[in-house]
Amino acid sequence: MAGPLPPLPLVILTGFLGAGKTTRLNRWLADPALAETLVIINEFGAVGLDHLLVEETPGEMVLMAAGCLCCTIRGDLVATLEDLLRRRDNRRIAPFQRILIETTGLADPLPILQSVLQHPYLSKRFAIAGLVTLVDAVHGGDTLARHAEARRQVALADRILLTKQDLADPEAIAALEEAVSGLNPTARPLREEPPDFAATLFDNRFEPWREAGSGIEAWLDAAESASPPHLSGHEANRHGLDIESFSFVSDHPVRPESLVVFQEAMRILHGPRLLRLKGLVAMADDPDRPAVIHHVQSVMHPLQRLARWPGRDRRTRLVFIVEGIPRATIETFWSALVRAESGAQESR
Repeated sequence: MAGPLPPLPLVILTGFLGAGKTTRLNRWLADPALAETLVIINEFGAVGLDHLLVEETPGEMVLMAAGCLCCTIRGDLVATLEDLLRRRDNRRIAPFQRILIETTGLADPLPILQSVLQHPYLSKRFAIAGLVTLVDAVHGGDTLARHAEARRQVALADRILLTKQDLADPEAIAALEEAVSGLNPTARPLREEPPDFAATLFDNRFEPWREAGSGIEAWLDAAESASPPHLSGHEANRHGLDIESFSFVSDHPVRPESLVVFQEAMRILHGPRLLRLKGLVAMADDPDRPAVIHHVQSVMHPLQRLARWPGRDRRTRLVFIVEGIPRATIETFWSALVRAESGAQESR
């Protein structure tokens, strides 16, 4: 009997109006590594691909010269993805091995993540390979200050690329980098796109525990892990108005059951406003094998244990990107959990 089909990697490309998404997408699709990619664009973004189109296929599918399929969303994304999977499985369209979704400039990418991560079927057929956000170096600072959608696009990103830098002065670019890092401390904005960026676009997963080495450190952006052994780290972001980012560092290991309580509390009490929670947690039951936790709003990925610590620092590190949740609220809850853990250990 055949086992379940391996999940297809899915990347979301977003960025505010004028950030250059379609131009960048055209360049990426010219890379042979992205052959057999299905590109989904919305009806307002279906421009700029004409020079790649060579053959019309039945329905709203278009075959591109790079060996990619392209379609336009006209309605519900879930229904579109389900229909595409059926047509792929029934061999009614050319097979695709990965999907790239280009959002409109005004789109909040969170509903797309939710559509895949929370769906009982799509969550098994697709593996999120990342959310790439383009930020216009000329207008990006003003855009982030004025538009909540742009702030969410940055806050949720795994990779951030600064575009149109040739049109911006160095001071504006530096200020934009500071604003972007304030919204998302775990995805450093890139001034230069690596040469292999397109070829590696789908290599990532929301599964950093597959790498017990530097992959975890990069995922957490744990450059400040040498900070004092208490709740500390990035200062609360002051650029994003409604969106803040901060990190905790803690010396105290916790039991698995206590970590579950903490995760459930975050999910139930703060789910819609918890844009991202990433963490590497010291566990009391097995000090040599830390746990990795990852939340996107109310979606809580299964707890995973690493085979070993990725470095010499064995403290808990938690990174939060939140919308309207006071830092003190989460800090108080974690501190209470640590005190309860200490009391339980002393009573033994």
